[in-house]
Amino acid sequence: MDAFEKVRTRLETQPQEEYEIINAEIKHGSFVYYQEGCCLVRSKDEEADSDNYEVLFNLEELKLEQPFIDCIRVAPDEKYVAAKIRTEDSETSTLIVVKLSDQPVMEASFPNVSSFEWVKDEEDEDVLFYTFQRNLRCHDVYRATFGENRRNERFYTEKDPSYFVFLYLTKDSRFLTLNIMNKTTSEVWLIDGLSPWDPPVLIQKRIHGVLYYVEHRDDELYILTNVGEPTEFKLMRTAADAPAIMNWDLFFTMKRNTKVVDLDMFKDHCVLFLKHSNLLYVNVIGLADDSIRSLKLPPWACGFIMDTNSDPKNCPFQLCSPIRPPKYYTYKFAEGKLFEETGHEDPITKTSRVLRIEAKSKDGKLVPMTIFHKMDSEDLQKKPLLVHVYGAYGMDLKMNFRPERRVLVDDGWILAYCHVRGGGELGLQWHADGCLTKKLNGLADLEACIKTLHSQGFSQPSLTTLSAFSAGGVLVGALCNSKPELLRAVTLEAPFLDVLNIMMDTTLPLTLEELEEWGNPSSDEKHKNYIKRYCPCQNIKPQHYPSIHITAYENDERVPLKGIVNYTEKLKEAIAEHTKDAGEGYQPPNIILDIQPGGNHVIEDSHKKITAQMKFLYEELGLDSTNAFEDLKKYLKF
Repeated sequence: MDAFEKVRTRLETQPQEEYEIINAEIKHGSFVYYQEGCCLVRSKDEEADSDNYEVLFNLEELKLEQPFIDCIRVAPDEKYVAAKIRTEDSETSTLIVVKLSDQPVMEASFPNVSSFEWVKDEEDEDVLFYTFQRNLRCHDVYRATFGENRRNERFYTEKDPSYFVFLYLTKDSRFLTLNIMNKTTSEVWLIDGLSPWDPPVLIQKRIHGVLYYVEHRDDELYILTNVGEPTEFKLMRTAADAPAIMNWDLFFTMKRNTKVVDLDMFKDHCVLFLKHSNLLYVNVIGLADDSIRSLKLPPWACGFIMDTNSDPKNCPFQLCSPIRPPKYYTYKFAEGKLFEETGHEDPITKTSRVLRIEAKSKDGKLVPMTIFHKMDSEDLQKKPLLVHVYGAYGMDLKMNFRPERRVLVDDGWILAYCHVRGGGELGLQWHADGCLTKKLNGLADLEACIKTLHSQGFSQPSLTTLSAFSAGGVLVGALCNSKPELLRAVTLEAPFLDVLNIMMDTTLPLTLEELEEWGNPSSDEKHKNYIKRYCPCQNIKPQHYPSIHITAYENDERVPLKGIVNYTEKLKEAIAEHTKDAGEGYQPPNIILDIQPGGNHVIEDSHKKITAQMKFLYEELGLDSTNAFEDLKKYLKF
């Protein structure tokens, strides 16, 4: 607590920065529940920023290394609070249930919990539903009660190993939804919030290729789904007592090249958070009159951060970008207007520039990019460039605020984010055009993006670096094999590099789940041969490579360490062979494999990792890093 207070004091004495420590937080009734130091606490809503809080549980009792609260849920009548607790070096979570009394006590704890929600049954008893995670898979759903009628039972098990289960409570708390999904298909069951012991009701049996998600309002279900043509998300609705697909009526369709980021339901409004042609929008639909209000958000914004809000009159959210911290916005339904947080304006808005341009891939497809650089930079061709890419699972490239990215821009770097096919930035089809036997489209897109950047005066190959994590490593590793002359240095974190061998090992936790992304090389010769064409580990050859820094995690269950080690050894052998033939004076690239302890997949805030990667980039490009590391200290000490 002393250390936490010192940090708070430092923050308060530096008003020009205005960054805050953010923990999991939830408002329920008249209280706010959140983490303070090493404790789960609650305080009166109006006193949330003061020191008047009640300690509910000390996380140190769990004897975990640097535990933090990942998620909080409060029982309907505030008799209990449940909190999911993790550590930085593991994806495994522990769920604790605390009884809220004059002397709060831990009522129960459950290991390996993923999602969880509370409902109240017809006898006013709180019932906790939770999913159990084993080997990164959630197949079992339990429900539990506490106190005198304590019970804990498993009531659903998913038999198909390629699917996983998660729980979601509709915004009005009327239904708990049991969502059973894989990468391309979903099935939803409704658990009545008033009768949670009754059997769940199936909305629509799973249909291959059909995804759907459910919200509820006034005895109607609002269903976000890709069913029908075009196979992009659209909003449908049906009566809650007639949920099958033949009763779904089209309610709202999205524009082409639109990604649905999220949906929030209110008493009289439905709010859609959208990304259209690489810009952010909020669509507010009036449910009483079917009116639609489309709000284009500030051009600097690259991502949404959703707020856990129970206020029916307002819709709060945050906007962020890689180089500026989140900023609060609120749409007020009564006024029909969007209000932004007042106060200090971040200086980065006046000193930096954000550009959105497109590159033409070899098949003519236009690939969007987002670029950041200092406003007063002269001769951008001589500036260092850091390119980011992901391009898998229909997921957007992460563009949340990262202090080290801001430091790089302040120090004169150009940042470029390439939204290649395989990701989800332009909708479901954008993903479909970059997976399975179209995975090479993503590689072609990445190559086109970097060449376009150079041709338009953004840096040059000798000053170009490339960064990716996890599945983004596939495209980066493939580009290093096919076009190494475009790059000077690469940083990879927990990268997926040995695609062929990993996807042929069905004993690994995620192989079966991910067959629809990469294909099944064990049973399909076409898939096997196609993966061989781009798999980074399969295409290493004696040639000049860029220098590569790889951060890996010792017990990573998502990307096994053996695949990364295999890639690194083969790469070093090929470089040694090329060096032998290159003659005297040849400077071989540096290949660094930094294996970190722990079982987490990616630790975003690791100071050690951030420092090591930045040091590597500056040294490889022969740049002075003094100013950058001085600036970085301002952020990392918090």
